[in-house]
Amino acid sequence: MMRHLAALLPLASILLSPVPGRAEAVNPRQEYRACLHLARQKPEDGWEEALAWQSLGGGEPARHCAAVALIGLGKLEEAARRLEALAQASHGPEGLRADMLAQAAQSWLMAGMPDKALADLEAGLRLVPGHPELLLDKAVALAQAGLHQEVVEVLTTLLKAQPNRVEAMVLRGAAHRLLERLEPAKEDIARALVLDPGLPDALLERGLIRRMEDNPAGAREDWMKAIAAAPDSPVAETARRNLELMDVAVK
Repeated sequence: MMRHLAALLPLASILLSPVPGRAEAVNPRQEYRACLHLARQKPEDGWEEALAWQSLGGGEPARHCAAVALIGLGKLEEAARRLEALAQASHGPEGLRADMLAQAAQSWLMAGMPDKALADLEAGLRLVPGHPELLLDKAVALAQAGLHQEVVEVLTTLLKAQPNRVEAMVLRGAAHRLLERLEPAKEDIARALVLDPGLPDALLERGLIRRMEDNPAGAREDWMKAIAAAPDSPVAETARRNLELMDVAVK
């Protein structure tokens, strides 16, 4: 979920200055990394750690850690608003501010508010135009909003810069499928499976396309492969549900 956190860490040293009374014992950059990790893995503990760090002068990194912990605690709207405020007030580089906006957007998406997510992603892209991760996130938000033609356009831009980006191929293929453009959908999914033959998302999509083409045997084969590849994933759950629906339709 929080893939942007890793991107923040190389920039952390710009924000960090030694905390009074702790500089000799704790490296601030290491503390930032540790707090973010704790916030993601154990958000309650991460929240308490962030509050303690703030009280000792942790500044912006501590506030960022607290916002990340709120995501794990399910307080998605508050987390998003805090991340937006951090990005607006930050004196860090544009890339860092854009990453914070991307995290805010992810929080809005998790809360089911793609319009707010899109606003943050547009702001982030104004800071770092053409950033591949932000373009991918924008495509996800557009898909959640049901704007499938816009998904195709954004991902076409991304794939020009990163032609082997399999997530973008699968998402664009899904958008083509939802627009009932099966030939370009098949091309995207086929290319993704050449690059990653066992990718569950691509197998799920190919199964959906095959079902639309009245090929239930092929659809079943792909969905079974997707389940076997990642049995506990949301992709597997979707594949199982489609198998059940197909079996009911056959009966």
